[in-house]
Amino acid sequence: MTDGRPIASAPDMGGVAKPKARPRLSKTIWRSIRAPLAESRFAADVIAWALALGVRFVFWTNRRHPDSDDINQIYEKHTPGIAVFWHGQHVLAPCLKPRRLRMSALFSRSRDAELNARVAERFGFTIIRGSGGRDASRSREKGGARALIALKKAIDSGSSVAMIADIPHGTPREAGLGVVMLARFSGRPIVPLALATSRRKVLEKTWDKTTLNLPFGWKAMVAGEPVHVPANATDEELEQKRREVTASLNAATEKAYRLVDSKP
Repeated sequence: MTDGRPIASAPDMGGVAKPKARPRLSKTIWRSIRAPLAESRFAADVIAWALALGVRFVFWTNRRHPDSDDINQIYEKHTPGIAVFWHGQHVLAPCLKPRRLRMSALFSRSRDAELNARVAERFGFTIIRGSGGRDASRSREKGGARALIALKKAIDSGSSVAMIADIPHGTPREAGLGVVMLARFSGRPIVPLALATSRRKVLEKTWDKTTLNLPFGWKAMVAGEPVHVPANATDEELEQKRREVTASLNAATEKAYRLVDSKP
């Protein structure tokens, strides 16, 4: 996969140049329109409205599996808490937010994340910009440290927060350290959440195997085992907690898919 820039051809042993790799057409089209979209507030708002409508439609046209967890009850029990999802498995995640619950969501400052942030706003989320997946000391240039501070302030004010646990374009379904650090600073639990539908389309060529949920099937919502991080946790304990988040969220995700792929 390329970033849209041409790759210099390299001669093989016979002196014949290899053909240049070309980016996928869909990615080329998206890159050509995302800048105008980002600059046009009206266009971005219209698209965000349509996407939010589509997400709600898919969520409500999927029947709830009888063995799904009561996510509203989970939120109530752990508020304010830190809800975490996996990249590529979070398309319907905004629908899990109870209407009256105060919740902030972390989004990167990239143009690609702008529409996602606007969609989340339509579900009542307060948006916080930055990158919280890596160790704050290593992601300072991306606003990681500032984002963690803003998230902690939100929690201190009584708001729950939502984050993607794995690092963008890192190892999929492997939690980063940022969410663990936030739990340590705030003293609040990490609550792994998963949502799956029986009808879906997996984009196999994406790094995180993005799953597009489809309507008119079954949906299952599953909460993993909460992870608590002591305020005095050592580096070794933080790494252990990061692994616990990974294991808990993977277990919840696997259970959600197992439920929707079996007959209720």
